Amino acid sequence: MKSDNLYSAKGNILVVDDIPANLHLLAKVLTDYGYTVRLAPSGVLALRSIDICLPDLILLDIMMPEMDGYSVCRSLKENERTRSIPIIFISALDEAMDKVKAFNVGAEDYVTKPFQEAEVLARVEHHLRLQRLQKQLIERNLALEKSNRELEQFAHVVSHDLQQPLQSVTGFIKLVKMRYQDSLDETVLEYLDRVAAAGNRMQQLIHDLLVYAKVGREALDWTEINCNLLLETVIENLRAMIDEKNACILYQDLPTLQGNETQLMQLFQNLISNALKFVQPGILPQVKIHAEQRENAWLFSIHDNGIGIKPENREQIFEAFRRLYNSKTYPGTGIGLATCKKIVESHGGRIWVDSQFGIGTTFYFTVEQPLHSLNSKQDLSVS
Repeated sequence: MKSDNLYSAKGNILVVDDIPANLHLLAKVLTDYGYTVRLAPSGVLALRSIDICLPDLILLDIMMPEMDGYSVCRSLKENERTRSIPIIFISALDEAMDKVKAFNVGAEDYVTKPFQEAEVLARVEHHLRLQRLQKQLIERNLALEKSNRELEQFAHVVSHDLQQPLQSVTGFIKLVKMRYQDSLDETVLEYLDRVAAAGNRMQQLIHDLLVYAKVGREALDWTEINCNLLLETVIENLRAMIDEKNACILYQDLPTLQGNETQLMQLFQNLISNALKFVQPGILPQVKIHAEQRENAWLFSIHDNGIGIKPENREQIFEAFRRLYNSKTYPGTGIGLATCKKIVESHGGRIWVDSQFGIGTTFYFTVEQPLHSLNSKQDLSVS
């Protein structure tokens, strides 16, 4: 039966060299330092030994009969089971081309004979430390992926179990008001309105949670998107709020680009709805949207004349569930900007904010991609 592991406290090292004196010298140096050492006098025997038990690291000579070190290294790096094992060549060949060839076939390091014990030990420990860190990172990523899958499944189950009774509650409230509107006093009607409003807020929170959980978890369907047309759809989605606030949305010369239409629509909708929502009483909201080329990216800016953000709060606004204001004054779930950040990052970009408290805010974000030609320039406005 083949085993994939044979560990000592410090590590299991395979030394491959056709000269017995070199094998025994390296074995003594490494064993004295606490490593478990296995010896192979040829490339063929080394591969057989590795097939039986994977080492943590390999010290490999180049000039060997039957199968040289380059061939051994190439064989190991082409095998998925062994390609992650660090290989350090130890060779009397000291020409630059010899070293270049060693790295080309996949070696992690190169030591020239005659070697210094301290140098060999330092390089061995360095690569073993890197390997341990890489394994820890892989394990943590796997654990994180599992946790994310479980969280997403939990979110869907909870949302289904919550949405159905919430819909029943809000639905029955509407029926009660329709049937008993004239027989209920104002206090009871106010209580019913509060219950309905709370149910609506809960449904919005569930919706926003599902959108946030979904971003970054699914493979994106990338298409060519005319941002002018996309923005027209967003504005129609927000038409009720725009009319209620008597707001003005201005945009000019938006590009056609590659991206995920659903996510980018959500991104614009979240940022524009925030601009409409966070305004001082008596101020008519005005939102200006602009885009410009930045090498292999589009830089977008969305500027508003809203209440602004205090400097000490700017680093917090992209955190999930982070609310800066009372929900009664400025309603929301505290997930919108966190979702924007995930959407921008899924498109290879970044998002940041510039704001003057009491004057207005500008959100900037980039969308990385090969540039496409711009649409014909025209000023567009919606109010």
